[in-house]
Amino acid sequence: MSQLTREKIEDAYHTLKEVVTETPLQYDIYLSQKYQCNVYLKREDLQKVRSFKLRGAYYAIKETPQEMLKNGVVCASAGNHAQGVAYTCQEMKVPATIFMPTTTPQQKISQVKFFGGDEVTVKLIGDTFDSSAAAAKDYAKANNQAFIDPFNDLNIMAGQGTVAVEIFKEAKEAEFQVDYLLSAIGGGGLVSGVSTFVKAVSPTTEVIGVEPLGAQSMKAAFDKGGPVMLEQIEKFVDGAAVKKVGNLTYEHAMDYVDRLLAIDEGQVCTTILELYTKQAIVVEPAGALSVSALEHIKEEIKGKTVVCIISGGNNDINRMEEIEERSLIFEGLKHYFVINFPQRPGALREFVTDILGPDDDITRFEYTKKVNRGTGPVILGILLKEKEELSNLLKKMATFDPNYIDLSDNPSLYALLV
Repeated sequence: MSQLTREKIEDAYHTLKEVVTETPLQYDIYLSQKYQCNVYLKREDLQKVRSFKLRGAYYAIKETPQEMLKNGVVCASAGNHAQGVAYTCQEMKVPATIFMPTTTPQQKISQVKFFGGDEVTVKLIGDTFDSSAAAAKDYAKANNQAFIDPFNDLNIMAGQGTVAVEIFKEAKEAEFQVDYLLSAIGGGGLVSGVSTFVKAVSPTTEVIGVEPLGAQSMKAAFDKGGPVMLEQIEKFVDGAAVKKVGNLTYEHAMDYVDRLLAIDEGQVCTTILELYTKQAIVVEPAGALSVSALEHIKEEIKGKTVVCIISGGNNDINRMEEIEERSLIFEGLKHYFVINFPQRPGALREFVTDILGPDDDITRFEYTKKVNRGTGPVILGILLKEKEELSNLLKKMATFDPNYIDLSDNPSLYALLV
């Protein structure tokens, strides 16, 4: 295979030095105390366009031959890669055509147009990223334009690897050794670039790649001996929800990443809220993956030095309600049921008095349908004060309606009703 090298990454670092922001490597007091170790956050959420993706996009376009650049470049992305390409093309005065799925939120489309200005044309094609990317590649080929891949390209990987150059530069200046480095994985561009550099300069540093539980495309590649297309993925962690990693990113990750971890999307939501409330850091779901992983390795990192890459901060404020909901469900505090209620006055008051704990709260009460019988099915949302109270609640609910349905055990019903 074509091999990424330390020298290639260092060349990218010098090319990007005057272009990108050298983001801070910040000691985090809260996380360090929580996990009894030294936690540093590499704040790529403070990067221009609020994501590390600018690094790879700029370097890849800079390395494209001038003859090709005259025709412009093409990319496909529903998020940070598109913004990185748009910013770069505005800076370098290179025309760009950016393909985005028709389902892309207007906020992201607006950001791409803002960063790209007059140099960028946005085309909304296809309902999914895969169909949009296929159309983008066909368009680039037909118009003899360079396609700027979001991750499976050595120049992209080299650009993303400059995050590690900065980490170890700052660590050297502060005179500490990095024992663990945690990086999110989507298509693998960041983790492959970072791990390549880390193992060249600090072989004893353990590199851990972190994927969303519902989109473990790198783990699938590790298990199968090469990239495979996942049939379905959970798209909530959109910056890392990739069905198939690249062949180049897989090969480098296989060589240099020590292990993979998968994080439940609900835990990611808890981390997003924790980072915001405790440290006033706004991260997108993919940006929270590395910090979420600390909970999984908390015993082994005690007394060690850990670096978590906060990969991006492009979080849509409109998603906060969903984020809080997912967090409460993951923490075991919020539960949904279908339960038959007597259709008479006072039934709800009796339920609150006899079944609920003194600190529990009803967050949703909705008849699925009114019927002429004596009872009717209700969708009931309950917020517990303490998750340990669940077993007691379930026992009491069984006396109220022995046939109640716990929607956490019925994903299809949950998706339909909640």
